[in-house]
Amino acid sequence: MKTTSFLKPDKLGWAEKLRSYFFWKPNDVHKGSGGTFMTGYRADIEQARVTRLRRRRMTFLSVFSIALLSGMIGGYLYWKHLFTDMPTLPPASELWSLKRDFSIEIVDDEGNRLIHRGPYYGEAVNPDDLPDHVVQAFIAGEDKRFYDHNGVDVSAIFRAAFANWRAGQTVQGGSTLTQQLIKNLLLSPEQSVRRKAQEVALAMELEKSLDKNEILSLYLNRIYLGNRAFGIDGAAEAYFKKNASELTLSEATFIAALPKAPSRMIADPDLQDARARQRYILSQMVDEKYITLDEAREAANEPISFVSAEPDNPLLGHVADYVLGELQQLLPEVPRDAVVTITIDPEVQATVYASLKNVIETQGETAGARNGASIVMDKSGRVLAMVGGLDYETSQFNRATQAMRQPGSSFKPFVYAAAMESGLRPYTVRVDERVYITKDWAPRNYTGQYYGPVRLRDALANSINTVAAKLTQEVGAKKVVEMAHRLGLGTELKPYPSIALGSDETTLFDMVRAYGAFARFGKRMDPYVIEKVENTRGEIIFSRKPYPASTVLDERVASDMNEMLTRVVTHGSGRRARIGEWEIAGKTGTSQNWRDAWFIGYTNQLIAGVWLGNDENEPMSRITGGSLPAQVWHDAMEVLLEDYTPEPLPGADALASLNNEQLRRVDFYNELSDAFYAAQPRRVAELPNPIPAQ
Repeated sequence: MKTTSFLKPDKLGWAEKLRSYFFWKPNDVHKGSGGTFMTGYRADIEQARVTRLRRRRMTFLSVFSIALLSGMIGGYLYWKHLFTDMPTLPPASELWSLKRDFSIEIVDDEGNRLIHRGPYYGEAVNPDDLPDHVVQAFIAGEDKRFYDHNGVDVSAIFRAAFANWRAGQTVQGGSTLTQQLIKNLLLSPEQSVRRKAQEVALAMELEKSLDKNEILSLYLNRIYLGNRAFGIDGAAEAYFKKNASELTLSEATFIAALPKAPSRMIADPDLQDARARQRYILSQMVDEKYITLDEAREAANEPISFVSAEPDNPLLGHVADYVLGELQQLLPEVPRDAVVTITIDPEVQATVYASLKNVIETQGETAGARNGASIVMDKSGRVLAMVGGLDYETSQFNRATQAMRQPGSSFKPFVYAAAMESGLRPYTVRVDERVYITKDWAPRNYTGQYYGPVRLRDALANSINTVAAKLTQEVGAKKVVEMAHRLGLGTELKPYPSIALGSDETTLFDMVRAYGAFARFGKRMDPYVIEKVENTRGEIIFSRKPYPASTVLDERVASDMNEMLTRVVTHGSGRRARIGEWEIAGKTGTSQNWRDAWFIGYTNQLIAGVWLGNDENEPMSRITGGSLPAQVWHDAMEVLLEDYTPEPLPGADALASLNNEQLRRVDFYNELSDAFYAAQPRRVAELPNPIPAQ
């Protein structure tokens, strides 16, 4: 029997081999009368080959299925990896404040910048309010098809990829303005496929929720442009000291050149990369027919002159710190781009600082007074000046608001106010004598002398310690503490007998506030520095509203206190504070061993306080409140009061019209009423004039 030969697979080409591997059929068959059939030997071989073929097919299908499934699972996992933890797109309102470093712009009531903390954000600008060339510079340089794409420009991506491939490095980017905005506000700066995928997805989502003008506005106001400046208006202020709406074509294209690498470009003193990028933007603006070629050439050749930034007011460092602290107390959430209008008047601040510095440098340092503080408020409670020390750079400690010091005799007006409230009057007589208030404490006068019966107004004017201690014992130390707190002292005070002489510590700020109740004829004064808080978009976050002041003193008591405290300046320890025809009331204060020296005084318009001392609590050389502090107060207020018209203090001249005979009658009847206080009426002391100032 003759068998036909067949072509073996290994004699075939690679395509035929592959096909025969899976689909080859034998041609070794025998044709006979009974039909076509294989020989028995060949049938066995064919059966084995078919079995192998089936196995191969199953193996291929299994491997292919596993590979396909693995690919699908891997693709799914990679997709999950790309978009897992992708941030949620927040509302547009939150995009304005997202990722902002804290920035505070402190301005006066006319909007003039006083001091700045943090980066510069400028005012929020609307693209429609800007000159065309400002917006066009960014469009031409960063995203020419901005108004045509849906957040992602596919053609720009391929064009950038091809350009980068040809250059062998990254020379172009395919990100749209929307993508750049997303990257800056929501994503990390890492260069990865994952970040890019999320950037694309979020950009497309943002384009669905905001219109083009809103996206452009966010971009122009949030983009970082170097030199701590964010946004076009912040950059215009930082580089050219002007508003964004005032930028020339050359200035606008220079700023538009910075987003690529702002820090590096600005660090180069020759600005080579920035100017090269500027020329590229100008050429693109010509291509887009935004400007003419001549305009581009002129702008490219125009010199770039930066305007030196005005330094912050060096006298307002302590004020800025105080404002930051007050903002935390005032608002549940401080805006990251706060613009704060304050009450401080820079001219008043400068005057007060100059008087304090001059007195300390010319007289104080030789007497051991190396530092001081001062505060000026008007009758409404507006803080016009706050000098927390002579050098903020050396020490940020605010001695006007943070220093807890003993007020000494400047605390006595609260003792006398409690006494007046209990029914005593300025012409009430008490005996100045050595007396033990407690078993082991007998207060002594500054002069070391005792003058016998004295009127209360003279005892306060000359700061007699024994009378103040007796009055505290008479009305009760708790009532004295309550009076001080009622008038405005916020510090803890203990009702010890020595409270009469100012043994507990308090701040200059609180002391000036409390004296304000006397100046306001019994109305409590609530001082404030912050008038208004806005963000850079002009939205008002806080605005101080006027409200009725609470009455803390009866008018009769306030009148008596004004009469007595005026006498401190005209006849007592505060004579150095006298200024021309002004009615001035106030009180001196000196703590133990001359560690603190105070003068708190007021007119019908202004209330001010001065403290001198040392941070280490070292004693001074016999500096009293009636000496250098009163001098500082006088020197500053003499200048400040030139802008005011003298007005009388209510009650200040209550007894001025009484002659000596009438005063003797007052003393006589007063002594009769105090018969239970003294064993027998004695002549009221004629105090020497002058008594050494305290």
